Amino acid sequence: MDRRATWFEIGIVLVVTFGLSGLNSMLSLVEDALQAGGLSDQTVALNQSRSTFSLIDLLFQLLSILRLAGWAALGLYLLWRSGIGPAAIGLARKQLRRDLLPGLVLAAVIGLPGLAFYLIAHALGMNLTVQASALGDHWWRVPVLILAALANAAAEEILVVGYLVTRLRGLGWSENKSLAASALLRGSYHLYQGLGGGLGNMAMGVVFGRYWQVSNRLWPLIIAHALIDIVAFVGYTLLREHVGWLP
Repeated sequence: MDRRATWFEIGIVLVVTFGLSGLNSMLSLVEDALQAGGLSDQTVALNQSRSTFSLIDLLFQLLSILRLAGWAALGLYLLWRSGIGPAAIGLARKQLRRDLLPGLVLAAVIGLPGLAFYLIAHALGMNLTVQASALGDHWWRVPVLILAALANAAAEEILVVGYLVTRLRGLGWSENKSLAASALLRGSYHLYQGLGGGLGNMAMGVVFGRYWQVSNRLWPLIIAHALIDIVAFVGYTLLREHVGWLP
């Protein structure tokens, strides 16, 4: 692909997916900062209910999951159309089993410090209070939260790491410059959680992106991200009424 076409493609993908989400998050953070009181006095809810009717709410949640899956498929398709198959970015099916352990290690390395960083940022007034799940008590709540975690992981790691860094490499960007762009993008669309959310996810982007650049294995990133989100979504749902340290 020539350079102009590559930039055009990257721009379209970002506008359709996480780039636009980043701009929305920045505006949300500015709006929250202008509100009376500190950021920690405000609440942002993830996985919100969309309807008072259980079946319709379920369908809304599944549509959101389908949209994320579509974003992941878009990144894979565009790379494949240019001759870069899933195996070339570390998504070979035969690698999945051996990538489970690295995924678990990455989840521990990022997840535990990430929780501590969130609590500290919240205490310092740098972060909103994040409700990891605001779904009603439906029979489908836990399965939907797990599917949402899997979809989030696939969309973010495929697009923000596998797709974007590959395209920037093709434009002649250095590994460090490509890594910085990927990490900044990841941090930007988490700013709706506050400065702590943006900085924490930027750090996660640096670790994940560098791991992929060195190993060319994307499965560990998806596994780790999915595990972190499953623990956050389902764990919050189960613990929020029983512990006092969780904001």
